[in-house]
Amino acid sequence: MALDSPKLKDVLADVASGTLQLPDFQREWKWDDDRIRAIIATVTLDYPLGVVMTLETGGHSPFRARTLTGASLVEDKVPSLLLLDGQQRLTSLFQALYLDAPVETVDARGKAIKRWYYVDIAKAVGSSADRDEAIVSVPENKVLRTDFARTVVLDLQTTENECAAGLFPLHFVFDAKRVNTWQKAFVKADEDRNWDLWSQFEQRVLDQVRTFQVPMIRLAASTSMDAVCAVFERVNTGGVPLNVFELLTATYAGDRAYTEKSGGDYYQLPVIWQTIKHDLATRFPVFGRLDQGLEDGLSSSDFLQAVALVRTWERKQSRPGTAVSCKRRDLLELPLADFDRLAPLLAKAFDWVGDFLQQQCIVRGTDLPYRTQLVPLAAVRAILGAETEGLAAEEMITQWYWCGVLGEMYGGSTETRFTRDVEQLIAWIRGAGDVPDTIADSYFFAERLDTLTTRNSAAYKGIYALLIKQGAVDWHFTGAPLSPKRLDEHSVYVRQIFPKGWVSKTRGQTYPTNSIVNKTPLSYRASQAMTGPPATYLPSLVAASDMRPEWFDDVIATHLIDPDALRNNDYERFYIDRSKQLVDLVQTAMGKRTALRGLVDGDGPR
Repeated sequence: MALDSPKLKDVLADVASGTLQLPDFQREWKWDDDRIRAIIATVTLDYPLGVVMTLETGGHSPFRARTLTGASLVEDKVPSLLLLDGQQRLTSLFQALYLDAPVETVDARGKAIKRWYYVDIAKAVGSSADRDEAIVSVPENKVLRTDFARTVVLDLQTTENECAAGLFPLHFVFDAKRVNTWQKAFVKADEDRNWDLWSQFEQRVLDQVRTFQVPMIRLAASTSMDAVCAVFERVNTGGVPLNVFELLTATYAGDRAYTEKSGGDYYQLPVIWQTIKHDLATRFPVFGRLDQGLEDGLSSSDFLQAVALVRTWERKQSRPGTAVSCKRRDLLELPLADFDRLAPLLAKAFDWVGDFLQQQCIVRGTDLPYRTQLVPLAAVRAILGAETEGLAAEEMITQWYWCGVLGEMYGGSTETRFTRDVEQLIAWIRGAGDVPDTIADSYFFAERLDTLTTRNSAAYKGIYALLIKQGAVDWHFTGAPLSPKRLDEHSVYVRQIFPKGWVSKTRGQTYPTNSIVNKTPLSYRASQAMTGPPATYLPSLVAASDMRPEWFDDVIATHLIDPDALRNNDYERFYIDRSKQLVDLVQTAMGKRTALRGLVDGDGPR
């Protein structure tokens, strides 16, 4: 890393020639008119501009590069420097002080405008405190109007008019020939007054601009991708964090070997991801809603992590000393050739994951307990392929999945668990390893039922899905058990069984009323009839079902509920019995008995 202080004129010349460009991961962002006038004032006063940061390329840009807004694209020009921090400052100065065209900016309300920038000579030679007022912007046609555009207050369409107004056009401040021509016209307009005024202006303003230096940090071309990403996130003044996907997009697009091999086309990672995500979300809504954007639900970062897990797992098979990993460093070091090879494999693996989730009755994004748990699951499928399809393998994967959900094992830091689960699950399925830690370390205590009150909890969503999976029948659409395809069709969501207000008034607060124990998956039509306590609303549900009451009792029982407790409005009996049945449901899914206390052991309230 080196610190340099080139002149602003030279930096802007590098922008114009394409020597200094932007890595393509930089977002477009435009300063408004007020900020541009402020930074021009800063330069004319020779005040500190702030350090800009660049990355040397050594003639081989690691990213696809693009010119700063306003600079002409030079065909096949490989930049010597890439601008990491300072895009808005240099773009504004390049357009206002170097480019012979109006600056494309926005006003205070965000409306697109085009402006030329001038400096008021008389004001500029006065107090430096008034310099902001000395910088003037005018419309594209150089005519300033007021009174709803009916009155012209300033017309700068000719040099004579500019001189008469005492406003120097800043867009050719570095062009000595044009400055001299303008100076002669200005002095000629009023020799006695303007010659002395110009001398002061040249000394106090123009010389400051001509000699202005830009403090610049230059990172060596050998700087790692991880370091570039970290530096950008810490120093970029745009305020928008850079993600790995954007960095890889620019890196892959700049891969010259691929471009030459493909006949001039560059690798478009966003297009590849868009195709994969569209196909997955169209088949399986659990991966996200496309109308909410590509990053809703399963994200590009999730997909890249799954690819990195498979790649590092493959690498470890030939180099045992290496680790399976999907940290940011592994993603940034993911070669284009490996991504291009593995992306289709992972797309198919996530498709399999979508089908697996459907079998678990998890079909909507809002019902998904852990999005992160899908990453190692897809990686395992990509590595094992058809080995996951045997009955024993399916049972192992299902047990692992539910232990992760109900044991709430993916609620914290996940990268270490990702790698451990991939290796341990593969070895276990192949009969070469012990039970994975996610299974061995997972527990579900009966007391947890009392605190599962919202959809923010993975275990809450898990129990909801398990109730559907084990055959719950809706209380209105009683013809068949609920199925994944019917959840949206019948607007099935978690519904309250005993009204909270009624329980509080008649039974007190011995048992929770807002936990998953007092909730169950039911259709909107069923919930409409559930007014008041169960003994009040059950007769209307029975009548609408056209069933004998004892048959409807069987429907209630599919929700792991004691029908007699409902008919007698016995909330205590209901809560104790259902807690036991839900714990049994959870333990069956997890394939293990966990320590139980309180109600489930019949010891009374917890």
